[in-house]
Amino acid sequence: MATQPLARGMGTFFKECSCAKPTRCPHAYKIRYRNAAGKQTEESGFQTQDAAKDRLTEIYNQKRTVPQSKAERIQTLGQMRFEEYAEAWIQRRRGVVPSTIQDIKGLLKNHVYPELGSRRINTFDSLVIEQYIATMERNGLGLAVQKNSFTRLKSVLRDAYRRGAIPDDPFLDVTPPQYNPKRAIIPTVGELTQIRTAGDDDDFRLVVDLMSGCGLRNGEALAVNVNNIVADDVYRVTEQLRHEDGKLGKLKHRKSGEFREVPLPRTTKDAIEKYADQHGVLEGGYLLPSRRTGSRLMSHRTLQRLWDSAKESAAVPDGMTLYSLRHFFASNCLTNGIPITDVAEWMGHKKIEVTFKIYRHLMPGSINTAAKILDAGLAA
Repeated sequence: MATQPLARGMGTFFKECSCAKPTRCPHAYKIRYRNAAGKQTEESGFQTQDAAKDRLTEIYNQKRTVPQSKAERIQTLGQMRFEEYAEAWIQRRRGVVPSTIQDIKGLLKNHVYPELGSRRINTFDSLVIEQYIATMERNGLGLAVQKNSFTRLKSVLRDAYRRGAIPDDPFLDVTPPQYNPKRAIIPTVGELTQIRTAGDDDDFRLVVDLMSGCGLRNGEALAVNVNNIVADDVYRVTEQLRHEDGKLGKLKHRKSGEFREVPLPRTTKDAIEKYADQHGVLEGGYLLPSRRTGSRLMSHRTLQRLWDSAKESAAVPDGMTLYSLRHFFASNCLTNGIPITDVAEWMGHKKIEVTFKIYRHLMPGSINTAAKILDAGLAA
């Protein structure tokens, strides 16, 4: 339902449902207005038009009674650069001992200002904070430094939020820096070469090539099919071998019949075609046969045994798993500047947030680094 304007400056009320008669349906109304800081804001849960209008009127009257000087002050604070605001915030820490003040200044100067010092206060939100945490991780800062930097940043921005300079809490749903024992362990090129040749098993080598070259999951690699090479550089992933029953099924996060297409490096395409020439093709175009009967595909259990054997032969680092081969694909993409949006699609992640949380430390640079690179190019 389209929004319905009230008096100028009061805002609007509306419904987002697609009912034939929205005014009579049970869905609640929403209102939209600009808060004291000038940012568009929404509220929901109003059962009638009158309730929505009454709330808009209340907000409008509150804004009219706020002294103009306060609204102007909020606007002024919001336009300040972070470094400028932080220095003013430090000056108000009169009860803090000088040594602590020096520690705060050093932390901000060395770790926060280089990334966020020039950003306007009213532009901070949770995404900016998440990107800053990712930058600290990418720069290899110790956990203690990350936590202390995050704490000081939070103190300054929460002060700005309480004063109205930031309309919404920028730390909402943000997880502070923390030790992550599940960080992806990624093989080096040398380790990948050792893994490929360990055991001298063509079946295992093909799985390694598919997972590291195309980013396929274990079950997707076991379901490799020559008919899925839809172009010289494109492989179509259509199904996977299920772990629970050893049968072919739909892809993860996809409906039956849906597929995704991934880049097919020349080396991986050659590996598929070489295997097909040497070992033949099963009915339907599949390649990897069961070790017990050629009428079925290789099982997850067999693949795990081959991986365990390869680990012993190649002496790979502790903690590396078969899934690390898929991590290699993501690392190869991101460190070579391929957008994370494309990587998320190729890997079949349901949400890009999943890709970002796992691999954000591999991304080649922060927005500040990008600005410097671009500036150097413009000056050339």
